[in-house]
Amino acid sequence: MPAWEVRDHPMWIDGEPVSSFSGQWRTVENPAHRERVIARVPAGTEVDVNRAVLTARAAFPAWRALHFTGRSKALLAIADELEARAEEFARLTALDTGNALRTQARPEATTMVALFRYFAGIAGEVKGTTLPAGENQLQYTRLEPLGVVAAILPWNSPLMIAAFKVPAALAAGNTVIMKAADDAPLTILLLAEVCNKHLPPGVVNALTGRGSVIGEALAQHPGVDKVSFTGSTEVGRGVAATAGARLAHMSLELGGKNPSIVFPDAVDDELLDGLLLASRFTRQGQSCTAGSRLFLHQDIYDGVLTRLSAKLGALRVGDPLDEASDMGAIINAKQHASINNYLDEGRATAGMKAVLGGNAPIDGALTEGYYHLPTVFSGGRNDFRLSREEIFGPVLVAIPWRDTAEVIRMANDSNYGLAAYVWSHNLDDALNTAHQIEAGWVQVNQGGGQVVGQSYGGYKQSGMGREVSLEGMLAGFTQTKQINVRLRGTAHG
Repeated sequence: MPAWEVRDHPMWIDGEPVSSFSGQWRTVENPAHRERVIARVPAGTEVDVNRAVLTARAAFPAWRALHFTGRSKALLAIADELEARAEEFARLTALDTGNALRTQARPEATTMVALFRYFAGIAGEVKGTTLPAGENQLQYTRLEPLGVVAAILPWNSPLMIAAFKVPAALAAGNTVIMKAADDAPLTILLLAEVCNKHLPPGVVNALTGRGSVIGEALAQHPGVDKVSFTGSTEVGRGVAATAGARLAHMSLELGGKNPSIVFPDAVDDELLDGLLLASRFTRQGQSCTAGSRLFLHQDIYDGVLTRLSAKLGALRVGDPLDEASDMGAIINAKQHASINNYLDEGRATAGMKAVLGGNAPIDGALTEGYYHLPTVFSGGRNDFRLSREEIFGPVLVAIPWRDTAEVIRMANDSNYGLAAYVWSHNLDDALNTAHQIEAGWVQVNQGGGQVVGQSYGGYKQSGMGREVSLEGMLAGFTQTKQINVRLRGTAHG
């Protein structure tokens, strides 16, 4: 058993590492080894929130007044250091979140660097328009930053989600307070450390502590101009209610129960690779874009299910820091138990059968951590609870279909609308289906496909607002001011 060095990781306020006003600390555990403490972080309080807000407000005027080239230069310097330390960030991600180093943690660190560089490159696009108004009027708009942005972050992909929010907010001239997730705060504190090497004090701050304390205090603080939240729909409703009560700006990226629709003409090896990627099993299914409702046409249902189950069953589940691991660990005991409850219900549901997995490991090395094995249930119906609720674990429910209109209706029969996947080599079927799906992020014949610069966000109860793009930055982190000037006529002669 390796000996982990348990050390304290401070918060960041006003450019300095700080402990909590309370002087208390919270332990951080490693999901791969049950109850193994790997670090301590401050147990933040409302006093810490208030201090962070005050310092972010104090830093805002100078940061917003800085020419965009100055903000761009700072973001590029941050990106350079993040890239130089990418392996450090990846290994800390694997330790902190349970995401496997090779399949998830390294790609997340790489995406973070790309997002800082992207937003550095479009900082100059925060610009208004001049309107035609005749000879005696100058009418134009300014896109101005909102002020202080609270970025409330999740535990499943903290670095990537922080990079959705932080560089976009900074490029537009805002200051930021990151609230790290209770269960995976370490990479966010390291990101804050790097940012504060290249930014004026107070421009980026980072807090740790319970969401019910820190998140709630940020959402209700009158000095926070925008709340940008990523997490569950249930918690998002509470954040929205609190921030909405004072009419604060907000964006929400919430849960998903995403359909993956396979037409009979799409069956080939690329389909199986794509379905594996869309399942997000290499992130233990802990992804809001996981294609967890698998709609297979009846003509190819059994064949695809057999081949996909074999492919998913071959994934190696193990220590996130092991290069050989395809899947890592579930984040904590509570989430592990929640997935177990869904598996119990799936096995007990008439008509459903676990064609792969269906149980948590009961012996061996995997019982040392919070591990689950890939699970595929056949015989699903769209009205089953396992087809309705976000499990956030490596669980697929396969549902047969015959008629295209029927499968589109089933796909849309959900409170969620974040992602969807359509698999067909017939262009009409592929695009007509993609256009009718009620989701903000649709992939055709691929399980990934999202690149930096494309808007990302959900329909319905999967959230509001867009990220990762120029459009998302302008809509999410600026406000429009219209200025009309009456000009006096010039004398002629």
